[in-house]
Amino acid sequence: KFGAANGEDVFAKIKGLIQDMIGKLEREAGEEASEKAYCDQETAKTESKKSELEDDIAKLTSKIDQDSSKSAQLKEEVRVLEGELAALTKEQAEMDKIRLDTSADYTVANKDLELGLGGLRKALGLLRDYYSGAALIQDDKFGAFMQQPAAPEHHGKSAGAGSSIIGILEVCESDFASNLAKEEQEEADAASTYDKVTQENKITMATKEQDVRYKTQESKSLDSTVAELSSDRATTGSELSAVLEYYGKIKERCIAKPETYEERAGRRAAEIEGLKRALTILNDEIAFVQRKKSRRSMRGSVLSAQ
Repeated sequence: KFGAANGEDVFAKIKGLIQDMIGKLEREAGEEASEKAYCDQETAKTESKKSELEDDIAKLTSKIDQDSSKSAQLKEEVRVLEGELAALTKEQAEMDKIRLDTSADYTVANKDLELGLGGLRKALGLLRDYYSGAALIQDDKFGAFMQQPAAPEHHGKSAGAGSSIIGILEVCESDFASNLAKEEQEEADAASTYDKVTQENKITMATKEQDVRYKTQESKSLDSTVAELSSDRATTGSELSAVLEYYGKIKERCIAKPETYEERAGRRAAEIEGLKRALTILNDEIAFVQRKKSRRSMRGSVLSAQ
């Protein structure tokens, strides 16, 4: 229907169209490959940064929890120590009051016992001297006062009665002396116990007060560290939020597609291959037409020569 020239023109146009389509598909394939490389690179970088920031936040959170727990424990220990110190202070105050009262009671009782014992011993001395016939030594001041009138002729010393009185007074003297020694020993024991416990309380209070100062200082240091770590975590959290937002955009661009890159690349490769086969067929057709034309030309030349 068409001449050779027209046939050649038609094939040339078809070949041009096919070549253009192949070029377009190849360009699209190149763009897709570049996009794939970009997506792979950005996804890997973003996921790496995301993982890094999440690890940082996890470590910061763990450290914050650990330091917060330690600080709370120290504060509880300080509370217990302060309670113990308050109880010890109260106990010492009560001991001080009891010691003062006991010492005052001892002073009064000791004075009474010493006076009583002194009086008994003086009376015993006088009675012993009287009943033993010893002369009473008087000074000039009391001589006249102590002068005894002459005894009647029928009067005599009752040695038996005197011995009984002296014996009773000696028993009283022994009781008074024993009570006095007992009071003095009890006072000495009480004072020794008080001094010992007071010294122990002073050491205990000094130790607990030092613990309170140390633990309070450490808890404050931990609270400061927790505040700094919390600030770092907030900053890291803000950075992670930005990374997650970018990661969402990357996924929307690179992942949230109806078909994957591999599917698109395969489809495009199949299209290119089909067009290449079509082009090969057209080239073969052109060659066939050209051969037919050449044979016709040759037959025409032969016929003209005859």
